[in-house]
Amino acid sequence: MALSEVTHITYTVSMRGKHESVFVADYLQQFFPNIPLNSIDSVFGFVERCSLYGGRAFKYPQLSDRDVHWLSDHNIGLRIPLTNHFVKRYEYDFYQSLLKKYHHPLNSIIITQDKLAQWIKTDFPHYTLEASVIKNIDTLEKLEKAWSFFDTVVLPMPCNDDIDFLKSIDQKNRIRLFANAGCAYTCPSRICYRSFSQMNKFVDDASPQCSIPLKEREAKGMIDFDLQPLIELGFRQFKLLRERAAAQTGF
Repeated sequence: MALSEVTHITYTVSMRGKHESVFVADYLQQFFPNIPLNSIDSVFGFVERCSLYGGRAFKYPQLSDRDVHWLSDHNIGLRIPLTNHFVKRYEYDFYQSLLKKYHHPLNSIIITQDKLAQWIKTDFPHYTLEASVIKNIDTLEKLEKAWSFFDTVVLPMPCNDDIDFLKSIDQKNRIRLFANAGCAYTCPSRICYRSFSQMNKFVDDASPQCSIPLKEREAKGMIDFDLQPLIELGFRQFKLLRERAAAQTGF
């Protein structure tokens, strides 16, 4: 029996590399065949073009209306990564129709900027708001601040190794940990995120940046975490990335 079936853990899974022309059910079967469908609480990826996206550069929609309807029919939520570093009120107002379209209790918005969380929480209360890993919430002090804005928090990958910190967290039911990890696990600066935010404004010639040429670090490629110790601590929600070619996750 699968680990998730024994312990009732759930996953949110990445739609990275998926095009909207690929049916989401086929994508899940191809790239996450060992994860039972009833253990997937949500998927995250791009829907319509939006200048508030972050994390990766928007090239094309990853999820179609058909995909979203299928997910809803199977009680799987949609998580929209509005994790851009740069957020203006006029942008938020411009994308009201997008936020209204997907406003449903199953669905979530992943956010970096607190002010965006405040706006969405006021105007679209059915969304679950999740603090992005990009916020780098890695202390109890940062967590206490985050609880004022967010329903759940994704902790950075290295936090999986900080058992003392994980033990000290009271609201473990509001935490999401990584089930696997890529380049961000060892990255000292994560400058790529800011460059992706600039690229997703669609107004200049911004290009992706990476700290590898600037700072030497061990590149471990794609690794899987041992979830059992984390589950024994009381964590039940995990984030699962798709492995890329050569077991890398860098852009």
